[in-house]
Amino acid sequence: MHQSSGRVWLGFSLALVTAVLWGILPLALKWLLSDLTPASVTWIRFLVAAMLVSLMLVANKQLHFKLTIKGWCLLGVAASGLLLNYILYLSGLSYLSAETAQVLIQLAPFLMMIGAVFIFKEPLLLWQKFGAVVLLIGLLLFFNDRLLELLLEASEQSFGLLLVLVAAFSWAAYALAQKQLLMQLKSQQVMWLIYILGAISFFPATDLRGFSQLSTWQWAVLAFCCMNTVIAYGAFAEALQHWQASNVSAVLAITPLLTIAFAQLLSLYTPAIVTEDLNALAWIGAVLVVLGSAMTALAPMLRRR
Repeated sequence: MHQSSGRVWLGFSLALVTAVLWGILPLALKWLLSDLTPASVTWIRFLVAAMLVSLMLVANKQLHFKLTIKGWCLLGVAASGLLLNYILYLSGLSYLSAETAQVLIQLAPFLMMIGAVFIFKEPLLLWQKFGAVVLLIGLLLFFNDRLLELLLEASEQSFGLLLVLVAAFSWAAYALAQKQLLMQLKSQQVMWLIYILGAISFFPATDLRGFSQLSTWQWAVLAFCCMNTVIAYGAFAEALQHWQASNVSAVLAITPLLTIAFAQLLSLYTPAIVTEDLNALAWIGAVLVVLGSAMTALAPMLRRR
């Protein structure tokens, strides 16, 4: 089994970099959606990621690999799950605030945990059960002032929530398939194949004319979104080299709070950014979502202690 290097501060710093990048990403993506379609943004992100990861694999001489029939089937599930996650999450952002989408997508690791219990027969620990309950209570509190409206009325926001919810299920399917694929491929090889499939799949739906209408500042934001995936996942993978996975996941659980904080901060300087008007219960709910995610991630370590 892999053993971390024990360089705690380096692992913590890399995990925090990942959380910050993922916290800013929804805000940048939502701003781009005013001029680009979700398919266009997703296509160029996959294209840039595919090119950058190709260079890394060539440099490390890891472009040669073999897959069994079962492996190709798993790759199909993983690719379909991540492609759906990208496009559905981005489509949901068209109807929701970045803060709401980021809080709801926290269901993804929870759904992955449930899937691992049924598929890989992993034990569901007491702290994980407690964390799951706290997370669900947090979600209910976060939507406290809109819950009945979202459940009873067919609105654009309800549709957006449905899209992000399906995106969370899709990400869980991707993660579970990738976990099994790691028996045949390295993680970067899996991501490279998925990026290529994504670039090919989304190209027919891409509106190239939209890119010609972008300002210099928007191109800079688009470049950030393209690099975000590669840099954030690179920092995440490196953090796992130096720190325990449960600790890294616990740091990443603060991502929704970072998104809310960045949105509030940017709205002071950029009026175009519309922030969520959260009441006291919604703030408590956001904190409980983070605590629930952290408890679920830290459960294995808590059990050992």
